[in-house]
Amino acid sequence: MILRLNQPSVNRKGYINPACHIHMVKYIHTQAGYLTLTIFTIPVVIIAVTMYVYGLNWVALLVLVILIISAFNFSSLTVKIERGVLEIRFGIGMIRKRFPLREIESCRKVRNRWYYGWGIRLTPHGWLYNVSGLDAVEIRMKSGKKYRIGTDEPEELMTAILRCKEG
Repeated sequence: MILRLNQPSVNRKGYINPACHIHMVKYIHTQAGYLTLTIFTIPVVIIAVTMYVYGLNWVALLVLVILIISAFNFSSLTVKIERGVLEIRFGIGMIRKRFPLREIESCRKVRNRWYYGWGIRLTPHGWLYNVSGLDAVEIRMKSGKKYRIGTDEPEELMTAILRCKEG
C-alpha cells in the first residue's frame, strides 16, 4: 500500500490547503513493452535516416509522426487501484480504461494465446489490454462483460483486486 500526499499542504500564508488530501494507492505496477518499442523504433530510424539522406517527404514525415505517437502510447501499461477504481493506462496516458471495483464480479489468472497479440484487441474472451507477454488477469463485470489485463505479475494483481474488493 502506498500513502500519497498531494502537495503543497500549506499555502503561502501558512494555512492548510483544503485541496490537499490523503489518498491511498492500493496497487500500482507498470509493465514495459520492450518488443513493442523495438518494433516501433526500427521503422522510425529507417524513415528518419531516409529523409535525412533524400530530403523531406511529407508522407514519410506523417508516417514518422504516427509511429512516434504510437510508440509513446503503447510503450507500457500501468495498472493502478485507487479510490475504488481499477485503472489501466497505456504509455503516456492518452489511452486509459477505468473499472469501478464494485462492478467487478470476479477475477482470475489466465494465459492468452500468442495470436491474441498486443495492444487493445477483441478476443473470444472479451477485450484484451496488453503490451507484452501472455499472462493476464481476466475480470468479469456484473454486467457479464469480460476484460483481460496483461501483466507480468498476475498473482499480485489478482490478489490486489480481491483484497480491495473486500474493503
